[in-house]
Amino acid sequence: MPDTPRDSAETADTDTADSKSKTAHDIATPQAVCDFWFETLTAKQWFAKDAALDGEIADRFGATLAAAARCELWHWRDTPAGRLAEIVVLDQFSRNVHRDTAAAFAQDPLALALAQELIARGEDAKLPLTQRIFAYMPFMHSESLAIHARAVTLFDVPGMETQLDYEHRHREILQRFGRYPHRNAMLGRVSTPEEIAFLRQPGSTF
Repeated sequence: MPDTPRDSAETADTDTADSKSKTAHDIATPQAVCDFWFETLTAKQWFAKDAALDGEIADRFGATLAAAARCELWHWRDTPAGRLAEIVVLDQFSRNVHRDTAAAFAQDPLALALAQELIARGEDAKLPLTQRIFAYMPFMHSESLAIHARAVTLFDVPGMETQLDYEHRHREILQRFGRYPHRNAMLGRVSTPEEIAFLRQPGSTF
């Protein structure tokens, strides 16, 4: 027997409520994000291209990333750890979930703004060194030389020598090309002959 209008409305309301409940259930906590990134994963896994890990992050944190992209996780910013977790979701998980697509970089401006706020509030100083590295990573991911001028000072501290070296290498690429050539294909940008030649060299991508 077909649903009456009331039955249909009730069914729709139930479906909507179930959907909202499922979405809320799928949103991770800041602690879960930090535990996974800083405790479960190894340093090698942070920067490795691993399809299995990308899939795991998409499954576990895909809904969280979508919520962060909609600025729905503002309440995370009540604590330094919560703000860091939001930065990790936007700046790191986005690169895993959307690897090799333009979407991998779509949340970079928001992640950078959150990192700038974290620093302006002096909250980065409350984080352990390894966590501070990832709080600063949005600066390195930027294609703005003005942002990289700040990045150099952020990474120029004891314990971040490796990151400072990478920052200098990133900055040199931007000084030469004004952008990261390895992103061109993903972002639909036409590479110049000089960029094409550069991309053939080892170490031209990160």
